[in-house]
Amino acid sequence: MENLLDIAMIILSVALVGSIILQSKGAGLGGLTGGEIGGAFSARRGLEKTLFRITIILSILFFSLAVYTVYVSG
Repeated sequence: MENLLDIAMIILSVALVGSIILQSKGAGLGGLTGGEIGGAFSARRGLEKTLFRITIILSILFFSLAVYTVYVSG
């Protein structure tokens, strides 16, 4: 059971990191580190809005699974 939870945590963490990286608008590494200053608070439409909601759902699932994993193991 714990192996299955560990695998689920790895998959969720990779998906969460991927969705966060896809949200960066900069073409280079400056966009990933916050180097882009302009347009930080623009309205989200279409694919950006969907990706934003997926990121929120993945983060809630990751946190819930982390708390459940600690509960089961301890």
